[in-house]
Amino acid sequence: MFIDRVRVRLRSGNGGAGAVSFRQVGRRLHGKPAGGSGGSGGNVILTVDQEMSTLQDFRRRPHRMAEHGTHGQADLRHGRKGSDLTLSVPAGTMVLDEDNSLIADLITEDHRVMVLEGGRGGRGNAALVSAANPAPSFCEQGEYGKAGWFTLELKLIADAALVGFPNAGKSTLLSRVSAARPKISDYPFTTLIPNLGVVEIDDSSFVLVDVPGLIEGASEGKGLGHRFLRHCERVRVMVFLLDPSTLQELSPEQQYEVLKRELAAHDADLLDRPKVVAVTKRDLFPETLLTPARREALPDPVEVSSVTGQGINQLVRLIATAVGEAERSVDLDEGYILHRPLKGGFSVDREGSTWVVTGRAAERAVAVNDLTSPEAALAVSRRVARLGIDEALGRAGAREGDEVRIGDLTFEYSVPSDE
Repeated sequence: MFIDRVRVRLRSGNGGAGAVSFRQVGRRLHGKPAGGSGGSGGNVILTVDQEMSTLQDFRRRPHRMAEHGTHGQADLRHGRKGSDLTLSVPAGTMVLDEDNSLIADLITEDHRVMVLEGGRGGRGNAALVSAANPAPSFCEQGEYGKAGWFTLELKLIADAALVGFPNAGKSTLLSRVSAARPKISDYPFTTLIPNLGVVEIDDSSFVLVDVPGLIEGASEGKGLGHRFLRHCERVRVMVFLLDPSTLQELSPEQQYEVLKRELAAHDADLLDRPKVVAVTKRDLFPETLLTPARREALPDPVEVSSVTGQGINQLVRLIATAVGEAERSVDLDEGYILHRPLKGGFSVDREGSTWVVTGRAAERAVAVNDLTSPEAALAVSRRVARLGIDEALGRAGAREGDEVRIGDLTFEYSVPSDE
């Protein structure tokens, strides 16, 4: 089944907790701190697989999670990092976050993006030794992994697209010039999904996509083709197949104008691509269909018959030439990966009567420490002071006893002493 848009719930792994341990030296039960640190949780990574052509697997399994890091242990034994969750997607997959913002556009095989970072492992007491506390009897918990809903949207990558009304002969042509075997019948809307085929000519080749039939109003949601118009966005050449038979209410000239309007309504840039125009089903007519008036209305049209093969070789060569020229002149997307630098600072805001501090370092200090331990609480207090949060609260107007919230921790503000 061809699936080109899915929503998935992804989650990175939790970091493992650190350990509290002391080496026994002789009769001393509490010697040097020796608690190992926890391993970081696994990341969630998306990478391109050129053999894939659908997002079907994500429809069946929309929830995916990376492995958690393991806990630290005594004798400086550190926890193992959780395995990354690496998910393969087809070339041409766009990744959007919950706000529908583009995170990545994965096109080539070397494209990969980390969409969620695993939680960092908590430090064991051996890693928390400081001049102020040479023998800490507490450790840090691991950070929780991150989770979120993402939209994966596939835009097929092809050199040329076959566009036309239903029953114009697109699928028949594709099966004639490539090894593709799309469903072919004599009724409209036989093609329900885009089909790809590789066309070989001389010593070169190009990829051709058969887009389900368009009708007037497709860009506004009529018919089936509107669902797949986005698959035209990456192609370099537009191939218009015009049907002169009595199956169509419009003449080839009228079909051409309607198709151009629908493509432009979806994306005006599509009309800037090189165009090849073919009038199909030549075998149904005893005389040429390319009257002087039609040649005037259509740009260099060719007559073809997918049944007899008439004009097929000429059409393929025209498409190959247009693709070759477009590769040198048309600048299409080369992929995109959003790089979000980690914010090292923090911000102080007022929410009602509460001061709210947000920032990765401050929130992490609160999240990974067991604040029921006086030692850990003192360490957090010192960390908050070193980050300059106390001074920032004072400058913002905080007063003695005001409520302050950092992450899940709420406490009363105390004016820093001058000592």
